[in-house]
Amino acid sequence: MPHSESSGRFLLCITNAGYPASLEVRKVYQALPDPVAASRDFIRVIDESGEDYLYPSECFVAIELPEAASRMVTGVS
Repeated sequence: MPHSESSGRFLLCITNAGYPASLEVRKVYQALPDPVAASRDFIRVIDESGEDYLYPSECFVAIELPEAASRMVTGVS
């Protein structure tokens, strides 16, 4: 799998095949920990609706964000 299992990680969407209304390619998403989903090659992501849903792992790659960018994505000041 191309992502780490750490909490609060960020992912870059690399394909939205099958999910064009829910995911935007080249957009950064926040992932939530879900070991059961990860064991099945899915990732729990907060998507365009603002809710968390499961998506195939191959839709994303993990990325590191600077602290300021991380706060912007999560809405934390």
